[in-house]
Amino acid sequence: MAGPTGHGDSLGAALNDLLRSQVTPRHRLSSYTAKHWHAQLSQLTGTQRGHQALEDAGLDVTVKTLVNWLSDPEYNVRHSYRDLIHTAYENVAILPADPIPDHIKRGQYEISGVVRTGSDERTRGTRDAAPLRIDGTRGNWDEIEERWLAGELTDDEFEDHFVDDVIVEDIGEGTDGWEFPGASYSVEVR
Repeated sequence: MAGPTGHGDSLGAALNDLLRSQVTPRHRLSSYTAKHWHAQLSQLTGTQRGHQALEDAGLDVTVKTLVNWLSDPEYNVRHSYRDLIHTAYENVAILPADPIPDHIKRGQYEISGVVRTGSDERTRGTRDAAPLRIDGTRGNWDEIEERWLAGELTDDEFEDHFVDDVIVEDIGEGTDGWEFPGASYSVEVR
């Protein structure tokens, strides 16, 4: 039975495609586009989550002050308060990534595409060569997950860390390291 599969023009792109098909990445809510402090404050005070974000950011003003600010967009609000409003706004606007699930970190991977180690280069996942099979349970996923949660897991970084922290941990360095110089990859996890 086939498991979740990712496709891409590099191994890292296929891995990211696979991961994004399983969990939600860190992202910005499309409804949070306000630039001016007054518009940000108005949007924040419209929800309980926004009020909590203001409190968490350290905005400690009276209800009267808050009403004065909301009633006049030209009100002279100190720069430090504007910074707190902006911080609260960004904290609400950005939703964190879901953690990488265990079935991804503990899965059995089948990689199809061009694989090179030393002078051995072949297209895996064809009639002539089985997919490269990797046991994810042997890998060290800490750096991959840290970058994923921070929203900084690029295709290139995913590929580099997957090679160093998962493939090498499972089957070793190969003849001369592992390279994925092809232009089309699929990664299935079982």
